[in-house]
Amino acid sequence: MSPAILLAVVLAYFAIVFWIARRTGHGATNEGFFVGNRSSPWPVVAFGMIGTSLSGVTFVSVPGAVGRDGFTYFQLILGHFAGYLVVAFVLLPLYYRDRVTSIYHLLATRLGSAAHRTGASFFLVSRTLGACVRLYLVVAVLHAMLIAPHGLPFVLTAFAVVALIVLYTYEGGVKTIVWTDLLQTACMLAGLVAVTWILLARLDLSFGASLSQLAEHGYSRVFALDPLRGDFVAKHFVAGMFIAIAMTGMDQEMMQKNISVRTLAGSQKNIVVMAAIMMVVVLGFLYLGGLLHLYAPTVGITETGDRLFPAVVMKQLPEALQVVFLVALVSALFPSADGALTALTSSFCVDILRVRERSLDEDAIARTRKRVHLAFAAVFFALVLAFEALGSPSMITVLLTIAAYSYGPLLGLFAFAIFARRTLDERWVPAVAIAAPILCYLIDRNQASLLGAYRIGLEMLAVNGLITFGGLWLISKR
Repeated sequence: MSPAILLAVVLAYFAIVFWIARRTGHGATNEGFFVGNRSSPWPVVAFGMIGTSLSGVTFVSVPGAVGRDGFTYFQLILGHFAGYLVVAFVLLPLYYRDRVTSIYHLLATRLGSAAHRTGASFFLVSRTLGACVRLYLVVAVLHAMLIAPHGLPFVLTAFAVVALIVLYTYEGGVKTIVWTDLLQTACMLAGLVAVTWILLARLDLSFGASLSQLAEHGYSRVFALDPLRGDFVAKHFVAGMFIAIAMTGMDQEMMQKNISVRTLAGSQKNIVVMAAIMMVVVLGFLYLGGLLHLYAPTVGITETGDRLFPAVVMKQLPEALQVVFLVALVSALFPSADGALTALTSSFCVDILRVRERSLDEDAIARTRKRVHLAFAAVFFALVLAFEALGSPSMITVLLTIAAYSYGPLLGLFAFAIFARRTLDERWVPAVAIAAPILCYLIDRNQASLLGAYRIGLEMLAVNGLITFGGLWLISKR
C-alpha cells in the first residue's frame, strides 16, 4: 500500500482521537486536568492502562526479542503481577487516605519537603527518558513507513507527532486521556489478534502445531534456570516485582489515572484486573514474536530485533493488514506518550512549582500548566532526536536499563517513608538519591571483580532502592 494512503489512514485515526478529546476536554478545569475530577470509571481506566503499560516498546520490541530470549520476558511479567498487588493493597490506600493530587505529597508528609522535591525530580527525569524511548521507537517506524518515502527528514516526523500529542492533551489532561487510552488500547490489541491470525494461516499451522514448532526452535522457553545468568528466573521475578512497584505505584503518570477513580475499592479493582489482563496480552505478544521468527525465514526476510515485525507486515502481509498494523502501532504510541506528558506537567506544577500552595487563582494555574505542558513537549522532541542519533537495536533493553537506574531512588524513598519511623537530615536527601545510581553504575561496571561469575541483571533496580534506603537510614535519627 502506498505511503500516501497509509498517511491518510493515520490522519483519519487522529481525527477520531481529536473528536474524543474535544468531547471529554470541553470545559475541563484544573482538577479535571490533574486528576480527572476523581470520577473516572474504573473499568475504563483498567483497560486503558494496559496500553499505557505496554506501549510501542512491547508492541515492536518484545516480539523482536523472542529469537534471542525466547519467552523469558514472561518471567518479568510474573513478577509484575506480584508487584501490582503491592501497589493495590499497600500504596493505593495511602494515596486515597491523603487524597493526593501528586503521589509525591506522601513523601512530603512522611519525610519532609526535601524528600518531596527529590522524589518528584527523579520521577520527572525517569518518566521523561522512559516516555521518549517509547515515543522514539514508534516515531522511527512511522517515519520509515510514511514519511521517508517522500524524502522528508526524521525531524519533521518527530515534530508532527509531538505536536499532535500536545494538541489533544492541552485542555483535558487526565479527563481526556482516560478515554483516548480506551480507544488506543482496543486498536493495539486488534492489531495483535489480526496479525497473529494471518501468520497462522500463512504458516498453515493450528494453534497446537504452532506451539510444537516454537518448542522445536527453542522460541517458547519461559524459565531460565541457571542462577549465574542475568535472566535467571528468580532474578527476573524479583526485578519484575520491583519494576511494577516503582514504574506503576511510584509513578505519577500511572497513579494519576488510578486516583482519578472515585473510590479506593474501584481503583484496587482497576489494578488487579489490569494486572491479570496484562499477563494474557504479553503472552500474546510473545506468541506473535515466535510466529514472526518462524515465518520470516520462509519468505527471505532477514531483519531482526525491533525491525522484524514491521518488515514482515509491510513486505509480506495484505494491504488491509498493513492498515491494521499501522493503526495498532499508532495506538501503541499514544497511551504512553500522552499520559507521560500530562503526568509530567501535573507533577512539575504541583510538586516543583507548588501551584496549589501559592494561593494562585484557577486562571493563573491554568496558564502555568499550559506553559509547562509546552515546555515538556519541547523536551520530548529534543530527546526523540537524541535517541535517533543513538540508534540502539533493542529499545526495550534501553528502557529497562533507564528504569533500573532512575527509579531506584524513588523505590528507596517510598520504602523509607512507609516503613521507617525516623527523621531525616533533609540537607543530605538529594545527595543520597544521586549517589545510589552512581554506586550502582560502578558495581555494574566492575561485576567481574566484585562478584565473580555472578551477574546482576534487571534486579539492579532493587539494589539501587536498597542502597538509597541504607543511605537515608545513615542520615536519619529517631
